[in-house]
Amino acid sequence: MTSAFAALVAGGGTVADVGCGPGHVTAHLHSLGVRAFGVDLSPEMVALARATHPDLRFEVGRMESLEVADAALAGVLANHSIIHTPPELLPEAFAEFRRVLAPGGHLLLGFPACDGREGPAQAYDHVTYRAYRHSAGRVAGLLLDLRLDEVARLVVAPGEDARRGFPQVYLIARSPLME
Repeated sequence: MTSAFAALVAGGGTVADVGCGPGHVTAHLHSLGVRAFGVDLSPEMVALARATHPDLRFEVGRMESLEVADAALAGVLANHSIIHTPPELLPEAFAEFRRVLAPGGHLLLGFPACDGREGPAQAYDHVTYRAYRHSAGRVAGLLLDLRLDEVARLVVAPGEDARRGFPQVYLIARSPLME
């Protein structure tokens, strides 16, 4: 889905990799011709990303309050970065993504999904901090409430991702072309 997302946003402007961690996805986007920068809450992760990918831009920041002008980005990618966001705070993060997306801009979310197709978020222990698996339908509904229309969805079965062991959802949404 990252390649599909890159094809949608390449040449259209700048993309924020929100929750970029060590910067590997930001670097991958760059290798696909996307002008991308990374944002992460952890100063340690940003330092690692800068050291590993010195030619790319990385900054410390929060997904709920990005230091980006309104409608300035061609895309936002949040690959497994909403896992530490409690369910009640997802609308705030998604509203921020919507705010920074230019008309027609794209959002790619990747996240572990609940075992059932729908239902409340499920908390689980993660290596660093409590994490959540979210319902794909609930996430898509929250995006739709913000006029971010789903364009594509990929659900990876739990048996196909031995490292994580949960279903994984990758969802691409688009902001309206005109307000």
